[in-house]
Amino acid sequence: MKQVNRGGGWPAVLYTLRKAREAGGLIRLWKAMRSKNACKTCALGMGGQSGGMVNEAGAFPEVCKKSLQAMVSDMQGAARAEFFETYSVAQLQAFSPRELELSGRLTQPLLAKRGDGYYRPITWDDALGRIVNKLQQLTPAETFWYFSGRSSNEAGFLLQLFARVYGTNNVNNCSFYCHQASGVGLSSVLGTGTATLLLEDVERADLVFVIGGNPASNHPRLMTTLKHVRRRGGDVIVINPVVETGMVNFSVPSDPWSLLFGTKIASMYVQPHIGGDLALLAGVSKRVIELGAHDVTFLDAHTDGWRDWAQRLSAFTWDEIVRKSGVTQAEIEAIAERYARAKQVVFSWTMGVTHHAHGVQNVEAIANLALLRGMVGRPHSGLLPIRGHSNVQGIGSVGVAPRLKEAVFERLQNHFGITLPATPGLDTMGCIEAAADGRLKFGYCLGGNLFGSNPDARFAADALGRLDMLVYLNTTLNTGHAHGLAAETIILPVLARDEEPQATTQESMFNFVRLSDGGPARHAGPKSEIEVISLLARQVLDSAGPIDWHALGDARALRQAIARIVPGYEPLESIDQTRREFQIAGRTFHQPGFPTPNGRAQIKTHELPELAGGTDGLRLMTVRSEGQFNTVVYEDYDLYRGQDRRDIILLNPADVARLGLAAGQRVTVRSSVGALGPILVRPYEKIKQGNALMYYPEANVLVPRATDPASKTPAFKSIVIAIEPAAPGPHGVAEPAAAGAGAPAAAPVRLAGSGKLPAC
Repeated sequence: MKQVNRGGGWPAVLYTLRKAREAGGLIRLWKAMRSKNACKTCALGMGGQSGGMVNEAGAFPEVCKKSLQAMVSDMQGAARAEFFETYSVAQLQAFSPRELELSGRLTQPLLAKRGDGYYRPITWDDALGRIVNKLQQLTPAETFWYFSGRSSNEAGFLLQLFARVYGTNNVNNCSFYCHQASGVGLSSVLGTGTATLLLEDVERADLVFVIGGNPASNHPRLMTTLKHVRRRGGDVIVINPVVETGMVNFSVPSDPWSLLFGTKIASMYVQPHIGGDLALLAGVSKRVIELGAHDVTFLDAHTDGWRDWAQRLSAFTWDEIVRKSGVTQAEIEAIAERYARAKQVVFSWTMGVTHHAHGVQNVEAIANLALLRGMVGRPHSGLLPIRGHSNVQGIGSVGVAPRLKEAVFERLQNHFGITLPATPGLDTMGCIEAAADGRLKFGYCLGGNLFGSNPDARFAADALGRLDMLVYLNTTLNTGHAHGLAAETIILPVLARDEEPQATTQESMFNFVRLSDGGPARHAGPKSEIEVISLLARQVLDSAGPIDWHALGDARALRQAIARIVPGYEPLESIDQTRREFQIAGRTFHQPGFPTPNGRAQIKTHELPELAGGTDGLRLMTVRSEGQFNTVVYEDYDLYRGQDRRDIILLNPADVARLGLAAGQRVTVRSSVGALGPILVRPYEKIKQGNALMYYPEANVLVPRATDPASKTPAFKSIVIAIEPAAPGPHGVAEPAAAGAGAPAAAPVRLAGSGKLPAC
């Protein structure tokens, strides 16, 4: 497959037309995208009461392939009952992530019991009755409750309340496997765990750092903002072990000039080793101080610990920094000089920063570097974790965490007149390990793909398999439904965001709360998440208790409660009348002064970790493709990297030669926890030598369960691997990997009409 030389552009336009045909026509897709609902994909803040395709700054049209893909998937036809009669669970395990996603919308509850071999449709009464009976048999400590970032604030608040009143704090969300390190790292330095700035601040910066991310593929709407920065004469410094096509040049389809001629994005592109970020950031900070470009007045007035940190930086030798970062001293000095010249600087990052055993330290080091020149606490500058799910931040705000913030804990108790459990709750990995140990018996997953999000995929499947019951609330099938199976697995079909019968709210990465109107259901059968949770709570908990669970089935009542309980969400109380979306107070810092105990930022001092596997080892990072959103794979090809399949490993040509491999050779890749093969070797000159790239979630079988001790985020990057020729089969052909090991699936035979999009 030929690699394109820029992101976006005409291929994106043509792709939109193709997806429109799948959705039943351009007009039908246009109406769906323009509905007054927040985007279903990343947290950049599209949609809401301004209508779809409008960002927080009011710009139109703002749309990307990710939002189109999610919308068209939700517009699929229903998966027929014959589908589940035809394909056994074992056969579903051979489906690829893409094939599962495109098998049709789920419209009736499904049950699979161990030994049955097939899912079978059941009634809603039967499904809910089974769940209620199981919860009444177990102790609360034997259950866990997992939340996706795709749900609404109202559903998230209601479910965490239900779980805690039931008696457990085993309440966690998908951020533990993505940006939890950002929240922990920012909170340790600034006392706040979210972005410190607004979208308009990014637009007006004269330097933007993009560290460890590929927004051109994963957050395409940000590319319009980066285009604006470049046109105003600003700089963009991209730091990534891989040169990503869209971060070099991107054609914004909504801009005729950019569409025709492209827009240069990166002013400077720097390739550290995987895991070399902390050393690189230390080197830049060291050089800024050497240049005398640091803001001593700001540091003395508004930070603690900076002189100890500066002293430690001075002790690092350039040889150590270069060796541990993989970046030359000249490149580091060039970054520092650009930073020293800039007046308004934004630091943004994604999971290339957080998916490490020292992810929190990476985030703290970015915050340190920003504070070094006073770039936090002023307009048009600040810190921006680029979150990958449309409401993962809101889910955290409304209380989805093992430990509630003290203010929320007290207000919850006082508002409802209840006593909440004070026992420590388990993080997401803690729940998986407790399930493996037999300490947990029941899991409830509000959206997402818990299995597909886990490192060490074999361990995850085994752990979930030890549960008595696992309940999924989803719109379509995913790999968890095939591999993450308990003794009794129930799938409850739920409505998509734009099908909800009641308005709901979501929070963007810029701390902006948006109102989604919902809309008509596309299929009979699915229920809203709020309705399902309310029904369960009514049947499981004492109806004579202090909480009226029936009343809390009304999203407006939930908003009234959230407004009184969650600090910063007070305007939610009147949003149904005013329809006025709002910025959460106390999170944007245009003046110095931070919500730490003494109001000062707390600069952290770190040691520099050795590179995983040493300088001669081979380090793997798992990544998403251009046609993918989180664990959901919409297209098997990866357009921007020029790859036509996913069962591959991308290596620098020098590493292919060094390891005695050949292009197209079938190999097995091994790590400390698993093996995956046969897969194909693909030389890829854009990845830094000594590093390798494979696709997530298929490569999760190779990812160890090691987590950052501060955030409990798994290290999906910096995986030490070895490569060996795949074992030949009986006829001299390499044997396929075992089911569940991430092997490419054979294409299933489709039932006529299965997954077909309905007529308008």
